Amino acid sequence: MIRYMNSFAVFLIIAFSSACVQHSAEQKSSIIKNETEKVDTSNVPQGIVRNIIQDRKGNIWIAAFRGMYKYDGKSFVNITGDKISGRFFSALEDKKGNFWFSSIGSGAYYYDGKSFTNFTTKEGLLNDEVGSIYEDQKGNIWFGVSGGASYYDGKSFRNYILDGNTMIEDRTGKTFSTRKPNGVVSIIEDRKGGMWFGAFDGVHRYDGKSFTMFTNNGKPFKNVRSIIEDSKGNIWIAGDTGLWRNSGGVLTNFTRQFVGYVYEDKHGNIWTSSESEKEYEAGGLEKKSDQLSWKLSRYHEESLMDANMQGEVIRENERMIFGILEATDGNIWFGTLDGVFSYNGKTFTDFKNKVVSD
Repeated sequence: MIRYMNSFAVFLIIAFSSACVQHSAEQKSSIIKNETEKVDTSNVPQGIVRNIIQDRKGNIWIAAFRGMYKYDGKSFVNITGDKISGRFFSALEDKKGNFWFSSIGSGAYYYDGKSFTNFTTKEGLLNDEVGSIYEDQKGNIWFGVSGGASYYDGKSFRNYILDGNTMIEDRTGKTFSTRKPNGVVSIIEDRKGGMWFGAFDGVHRYDGKSFTMFTNNGKPFKNVRSIIEDSKGNIWIAGDTGLWRNSGGVLTNFTRQFVGYVYEDKHGNIWTSSESEKEYEAGGLEKKSDQLSWKLSRYHEESLMDANMQGEVIRENERMIFGILEATDGNIWFGTLDGVFSYNGKTFTDFKNKVVSD
């Protein structure tokens, strides 16, 4: 009798627990459905999303291979539509509230909210393959392009060509009509006014007069994809040689895996998109895979003094992750080979498929 009662008690506990789990799942499903149904996803970005920014009004701008998209919290709009064809790589809101978009093959576009102005090699841009855009403290616009960089002061262009292990100013009006083996893909200005250019061959620094290559004991940082200055004035470099931090000339490495993007949130945490660690078979042979696996990671601010600290993996097994943005509401947005996602600290929203997951 006692054994029967104990068995029955266990049955009740399991049944009650299962009911609670089911109710929780149904409740969560209901919340997910309600949240995703608030958003019109009929024009959500499809395919490759390279860069995401937020403007001063709170709108999210998404640079994708199928157009430039604007998200106002309710719906997505392809603002380029059928008017402009181009694979968009990056977006910038300048100090005046106007927008600049870079594209691969179509140059750069200036958008005042009503109309577009296209800048190409005909207007003086070094190359129509533009990977990045940056506005310096004086309001000048810099373009990272295949073959070098272009500088625009609002009236005319000045071009700088990657030549060997340096960059030189071109005064002959030279432009490139084809893709070059080297190019600038990331540009920042530090708080002291120095310019940093991330290129396939390394990191180039410009003091307003001349360029020097920034190295690690004479070794260049290869295939640099992203450079930022954090809130403490440290420079972070991401690329083929992993993730590095330059603190007043002291270099610290956080991972040797390829890192494609680095970003600092408002709490001082560092986010990265990177290749997952390689897997090896018995005997030490690397496992072969048709697709590279990528992950989204976060290095907590309080742990950044410890170079041995591993970043917290937030999401993994992605085909590839590109731009990262923290919106004003605290959500983290990121672009992938298959559209755009957001992360609220607990769940991910896949806008293309209207799916929310842990």
